[in-house]
Amino acid sequence: MPKWFNTAGPCKADIHYMLSPLARLPNLDRLIEQQGYFVIHAPRQTGKTTAMLALAQQLTASEQYTAVMVSAEVGAAFPHDPGVAENAMLGSWRENAEDYLPWELHPPEWSPAEPGQRIQSALRAWAKISPRPLVLFIDEIDALQDETLISVLRQLRSGYPKRPQRFPHSLALIGVRDVRDYKVASGGSNRLNTSSPFNIKIKSLTLSNFTAKEVAQLYEQHTSETGQVFEREAVQRAFDLTQGQPWLVNALAKEIVEVILPDPQQVITVDHIEQAKEILIQRQDTHLDSLASLLQEDRVRAIIEPMLVGRELGDIPNDDVQFLIDLGLCCMSSQGGLAIANPIYQEVLPRVLSQTPQASLPQISPSWLTPDGKLAPGELLNAFLSFWRQHGEPLLKSAPYHEIAPHLVLMAFLHRVVNGGGTLEREYAIGTDRMDLCLRYGDVTLGMELKVWREGRPDPIKAGLEQLDRYLAGLGLDTGWLVIFDQRQGLSPISDRTTTESAKTPGNRAIVVIRG
Repeated sequence: MPKWFNTAGPCKADIHYMLSPLARLPNLDRLIEQQGYFVIHAPRQTGKTTAMLALAQQLTASEQYTAVMVSAEVGAAFPHDPGVAENAMLGSWRENAEDYLPWELHPPEWSPAEPGQRIQSALRAWAKISPRPLVLFIDEIDALQDETLISVLRQLRSGYPKRPQRFPHSLALIGVRDVRDYKVASGGSNRLNTSSPFNIKIKSLTLSNFTAKEVAQLYEQHTSETGQVFEREAVQRAFDLTQGQPWLVNALAKEIVEVILPDPQQVITVDHIEQAKEILIQRQDTHLDSLASLLQEDRVRAIIEPMLVGRELGDIPNDDVQFLIDLGLCCMSSQGGLAIANPIYQEVLPRVLSQTPQASLPQISPSWLTPDGKLAPGELLNAFLSFWRQHGEPLLKSAPYHEIAPHLVLMAFLHRVVNGGGTLEREYAIGTDRMDLCLRYGDVTLGMELKVWREGRPDPIKAGLEQLDRYLAGLGLDTGWLVIFDQRQGLSPISDRTTTESAKTPGNRAIVVIRG
């Protein structure tokens, strides 16, 4: 049977290219032998479910344990009704047990119990009649919220001292977040702030991304299966773009081998990786689209917004930084600072945020194109100035992040430009106090730097010209734009204060300075 790169749901060894799902979670056997209750948290689509399904099957096949993976997701629809949520979950758990376990290991009929006690009662009964120690992996636990979440965690804690004869021998909670970040609205908080009421955990584990070597091993499976070769540079570029994020690694390869280059006789090059990257970013598949909802969370916004504009983070709680790392949005860079997790996410985040301004744009005639379809930078400048003077003020109100609203509106405009056949790349980082943009359209490359003039600060033109000089040098360009968004108080309307002037960088590069 042919195999495929998987981008939806758990991997299946008979139809998917996959790495060992347990190699990235070592020493789980020891935790289970110790009758441990533990947490496994990692970003979505990194292999948690695949790994725990495999482990449950392995443990059951060893004939030492009754091990099964179940899901709490069906209880998520009832955050304020624990009794209904319990019934929904227990019905789902019975189906999973019957699907994955031999009949002699199936749970008994659940005995009637009061709401708030049904999970504990059911697991107690199952552990008592199971001929082997019961091991339970509860997936999607952080889908639960509020009273239902608290109730389930308390029942697990209450039953814990009775293990292994009258409660599961070992148990794992599996989700995106660690326990302290499970959502609890009651009491005016949106998180637990503590591992209690699951303070019985002995460890929190996470799944790491693929290493460069593991990406090569995964892609080599396709070569062995079909004969189609990934050039070494292409594999390295895939790792550089994804930093080993498993869904992205698979998605790039899937797009190439099934759509861009389905002929296995053709060699996969760096150019094909780049082409697949652009398609994924523009298409925003489910995995990438899910980032949009995360960006609306206050704790996410408090970190991502200053990162996009290049400001220092300021007084951000360590828990909030760890929260974004757990979600897979950010990572600690090799220099020790917080950074966006990978270059693809770095492109996706501002693009997602600019969608609302982009949808609000008026009809714009592509006056920046010559009759033969080439980009004319001078006409593009005139078109942007006209657009900004007329529509900038109202469009700023449509941007979801106020501090970078001008950046988002400019990017929305530029996306209209590149939709005709170009690309827009971004660079930004904490503490740089800028965002760099590179617009490529045919044989024209335009480098821009975006700066903000804030209240009580000097005119940023000098620093901007120095920074833009370095950016243009890296692009091999002699000209560019420096866009300064003035966000001081008491200013005249955008239509009146938008101006342009000419300037030179320290490297004698010719710059158009746009103030608005």
